[in-house]
Amino acid sequence: MSILSDTLLESIHSRAARYDRDNEFCAEDLEELRAAGYLSALVPREMGGAGLSLRQLVNEQKRLASAAPATALAVNMHLVWTGVAKTLLDRGDDSLAFVLTESAAGEVYALAISEAGNDRVLFGSSTDARPLPDGAYEFSGTKIFTSLSPVWTRLGLFGLDSTSPDAPKLVHAVVSRDAAGIEILDDWDTMGMRASQSCSTRLNHVRAEPSRILRRLDPGPNPDPLIFAIFANFETLVSSVYAGIAERALELGVANAIKRTSARNDGASKALDPDVRWKLADAAIAFDSLAPQLDAIAADIDNGVDRGGDWFRALVGLKIRSTQTARFVVDQAIRVSGGGSYFAGNELGRLYRDVLAGGFHPSNEDSAHSTVATSLLGPVPE
Repeated sequence: MSILSDTLLESIHSRAARYDRDNEFCAEDLEELRAAGYLSALVPREMGGAGLSLRQLVNEQKRLASAAPATALAVNMHLVWTGVAKTLLDRGDDSLAFVLTESAAGEVYALAISEAGNDRVLFGSSTDARPLPDGAYEFSGTKIFTSLSPVWTRLGLFGLDSTSPDAPKLVHAVVSRDAAGIEILDDWDTMGMRASQSCSTRLNHVRAEPSRILRRLDPGPNPDPLIFAIFANFETLVSSVYAGIAERALELGVANAIKRTSARNDGASKALDPDVRWKLADAAIAFDSLAPQLDAIAADIDNGVDRGGDWFRALVGLKIRSTQTARFVVDQAIRVSGGGSYFAGNELGRLYRDVLAGGFHPSNEDSAHSTVATSLLGPVPE
């Protein structure tokens, strides 16, 4: 089943350059995706959604990213939350079922995990989570890279409770946009992924209601299913975005090689140049490795496969391979496309700037290698 028609993708693709040039949020794209039912793609049919599996959505996200990477990355963060809720529900945990029903009703979720200087990601937080007598919490701190900043209506976040008798605890919760104390900064002026408008979010005693406190967990690595669900959906879906960038870059590289000619070789097509052929073949060989990995991991998440401790190794490996391969493919496509790709308005030039964002998503290269080394060799003694 596919939600994204060719006509819809063409419409979205037609606006990508303007959004990038003007540093403008992809508002029209989001409305067309909402109208098509894409924001509730992972919501089960009986709950009002399209009922797609994560495996199916990965392929949809690849296609969307090929048309407009920043739009795909923006909507990705909403889809991560619906994926988390679905992964838990598939395993008999309905604690986030409200995310699915609210998404089907039109609410837009954003992900507020990242904090400046916090390289522990889900295992620690610099945001203060202060308990209140009625079981609610107040959050104070600053979250960065909050995609969908202009439009989100629900914010999934976490912070550190350091005052309760059983402290420290990491508190995961959902707050509404109309909660007092939320300030969205106008600070998204980046090299790429500009249409995602992933602005910083400042929290000043923002109240999360008791019914929206998702978990209180010990800091550090934690076997709780929520942590696995966030990590699994984020790494898999973000990887699909960069696979889509790679696919589009390869298409453009091939088209440009066929179109360009060589004065040195009497006007012959660059597609006949052995160096050009080698570079594109090398890019294709690298790209072709991504789809089977994405497909296998997404299918295992859908099917509840228990990989035990190997799950985190597989997920960080997928993210690193996808983002690094995408960057390599874009680079090879630029090498065969000539100086025109250096201009800001050129699509390959935009893809080059967009693909650089892959290095900043969790898990970064250092964290991923630490995770895999621990899987292979065990933890380093403290």
